[in-house]
Amino acid sequence: MKAQSEEMKVTVQERLTRQKEAVACRMKKLDAKQNEIKKKYSAIRENIERKYEEMRRVLEEDCRITLSLLEMEEKATVQALDGFTERNCAVLSEIEFRLSEGLMDSDVQSGDLVPEFEDRTGLICSLALWLAARVEDLLKVTDPGLVRLDEVKAEQILDRTNNLLLFIRSQTPIVKRLLKSCLAEVTLDPTTAHPKLIISPTQDSATFTSLWQDVPDYEGRFDTTLNVLSLQSWDTGRHYWELDVKGKVYWELGLTYPSIPRKGRQEDCWLGRRDESWCVEFFDGDYTAWHGGKAHPLPVCTQFNHIGVFCSFPAGLVMFFGEDSMTPLFAFCAGTFTDRLHLALCPGHDLQGSNSQPIKICNTSQAKS
Repeated sequence: MKAQSEEMKVTVQERLTRQKEAVACRMKKLDAKQNEIKKKYSAIRENIERKYEEMRRVLEEDCRITLSLLEMEEKATVQALDGFTERNCAVLSEIEFRLSEGLMDSDVQSGDLVPEFEDRTGLICSLALWLAARVEDLLKVTDPGLVRLDEVKAEQILDRTNNLLLFIRSQTPIVKRLLKSCLAEVTLDPTTAHPKLIISPTQDSATFTSLWQDVPDYEGRFDTTLNVLSLQSWDTGRHYWELDVKGKVYWELGLTYPSIPRKGRQEDCWLGRRDESWCVEFFDGDYTAWHGGKAHPLPVCTQFNHIGVFCSFPAGLVMFFGEDSMTPLFAFCAGTFTDRLHLALCPGHDLQGSNSQPIKICNTSQAKS
């Protein structure tokens, strides 16, 4: 008996040793995987940063060239006007000199600007006519209207600059364009809606009502929490939905497996309180992300009118965004989803009229615009 006991002890110890080695090996692999993921994300960030830096350099160089062209044109135009001014100043100085000298007090030699005359009156008239002709010619060749801005070209530069800005804005935020390419049609399943939720005829919105509606008590209907699930479910690909929560002070929305409890203990039916669902909750100005009963308070102060929900089956990701500005709110990584996912939402109680607005699903044509 003692020998058998010792043998059993050795067997157990060997088994525990193998299990310890297996767990240690798994921890080592997990650590290696974590380092691998960090390196890949770091490389992706560096590549993206380089591309943005390159775009910044390209735009700065284009701005430098454009402004240099305008500066060069301005300099040439100003120099031309300076030349006009200098010529006018020279003639003006000569006229003032003649006036101060009484026209004839200065000696006029043969071969000067005017021919020699026998009498002083003729000389004065000739000089006056010569100055008048010179001034007339000067006013013609130094007319400010002769110097013009190439307004057509300037407008073309401005238009191209504006078009470039509009194009950049049309392509950003890049994340928004990427996610909206994953927009999925979705409608709500009235057979899952709590009896105090009114589902619109188009099945795209849920509104709280204080009246307990007379609806069939389907097995899949929530009866303790104000939840409703989507009619559709997904198990592959990448999907994005946009929800209108404008005017609400309380709501919950997220994704869930079909196995979420629909009846019984209230806490089990709340979104994010168990392992089969992920959600973001908004209440009285505060955002909280939930999964597995663990709360993650979010440092966000903005009250968004639209919330985006994204899931990626290849990466096992659930992500939430303040869709108005594509502000990332929170991300969960499930690793691998084990079941199909439904969109889930809770519009919350009326709260004495302060939360009476519905949660509305933005259809894909609205969301893409």
